[in-house]
Formats: sequence, structure tokens, C-alpha cells
Amino acid sequence: MTVFPRTMVGGVSLPRLLIGSNWFLGYSHTSSAKDKFIKAYQDRDGVAQILTTFLEYGVDAVMGPMSPKLEEAIQEAEQRSGKHLIRILTPHFNIMPGGPAEMEPERIFDECKALNATFCMPHQAITDALVDRMTMKIRDLDKYTKMIRERGMVPGLSTHMPETVVYADKQSADVETYIQLYNAAGFLLQVEADWVMRIIKNAKKPVMTIKPLAAGRLLPVVGLAFVWNTIRDCDMVTIGTTTPDEAREAVEISLDLLDKRLPENELQRTRSKSSLG
Repeated sequence: MTVFPRTMVGGVSLPRLLIGSNWFLGYSHTSSAKDKFIKAYQDRDGVAQILTTFLEYGVDAVMGPMSPKLEEAIQEAEQRSGKHLIRILTPHFNIMPGGPAEMEPERIFDECKALNATFCMPHQAITDALVDRMTMKIRDLDKYTKMIRERGMVPGLSTHMPETVVYADKQSADVETYIQLYNAAGFLLQVEADWVMRIIKNAKKPVMTIKPLAAGRLLPVVGLAFVWNTIRDCDMVTIGTTTPDEAREAVEISLDLLDKRLPENELQRTRSKSSLG
């Protein structure tokens, strides 16, 4: 079986395909009903099966929030496969005085470390709240990246704002990577896709792109063809899947595209296409 290509991020070897967690935890970006379906459908065993499928191809890094459900599934997959999964955690925490004591950044970063996080990347809700368009800087960033480094984790930033990458690079922020929205549909992008394409190309650090299928609005082959053909060799694609078959399909389509082959994934069969052979 082909092992997925890898890249280096902050001294850590990562597969260029990363495992997303929205379809494990119930963040559909579609409807409340779909969120409820995901939460009812996915249990620890089901998520562990998906993770184990990815591990068969050497895709051994998963991105997500601090979640007991996700961590239990990760540990189950590790026990089944005998392989380690790299945790890329995206926590949120207090950035204003007077917040809940359990949400103080020091405490949250301690919890990330306890969950075996290799990468600690403040969530978009934190990062984008710190972006100051007037001064073109990210406020208080060094304070948080220092805390992350002190706990032996690799710092990065998760963002939905294209300015974040530009500003962080300009201020020589102590981060090793960025999480950035990127898809052919322009879903959730704050500027046109070609602008984000250029920002990723010019980024000083590797970029972990997210939502390549626009939360299910694009066919896998369409969404993946766009991102794999417009990012650099050091950049990554994060994809969420609901079943082991979807995981296998995402990996195999990606491998075909990276090798410049037309994907031979099984097509959907419906009565309306019966005459197509």
C-alpha cells in the first residue's frame, strides 16, 4: 500500500493529508439537524475505525479541539493499529480579564499538553479576535506562543482571516504553521479564492488548508483536485470523513491527483445514469 507523502513542520514530520474532526464531533456547517445526526451516528468505535483506515496509508495526524470523545477514539485507534497519531489541537481560552478560571490560557495549554498535543494552535475564534487591521498586527501573540513553547508544544495559528498569515509573517511571529480556509467554492472565505491562493503561496511557513470540500458542497474529486493542484509541496490538506470508505476514497483520490493521474474512484450508480454504461 502506498504511504502518503509527508512534509516537515516545525521539525515534525507530518503527512500532507491531515484528518479533520468536524464529521466526528457534529460540526456540519449545514444545519442543526445534520449536526444532531453526526453526533448520534458517530461513536468511539466508528471514529476509531476511520482513524485506523487513515493510518493504513500513513496518514497519522488528526486536527481538532480538546475533546474527550476524540481523544478516546484516538487512543482506541492507536491500540488497534500499534501506531501513534499526532495531535494538532485548536483550543480556545480567555483573552479578556474576568473569564472563567478554567478557561485561563495557562490552564488550557496544560490540558493540551496532558492530551499529548504536538501542535497547539489557538482556534480561529481566538486568533481572529486578536487581529488588529489598523496596526496590521496580531495582539498579545508572543505571550501565548511563549506559553505553548514552554510546555513543549509547537505553536501555530488557526484562522479564517486571510490577513492573519500576512500579519504574522510581517511581525515574524513565533509560529511554525497556519490553518487557513481554502476551497474552490469560496465557502467561508472572506476574499476570493485566488487571493487566498496567493497568500498561501507567499506564506513563510507551511499552511494546513481546511474545508477542501466546502463542508460537503463539492464532490471529493472536484474539491481535492483544486487544492492539491494549487498549493505548495510543503502545504497540507485537512479533510473530514464520516466512514472508513470515505476515508479510503479521500486518500486514494488524493494519491492519484498528486501523481497526476485521473482518479479511478468508483462512481455513484443511479437509474438516471444507467444508460451511460
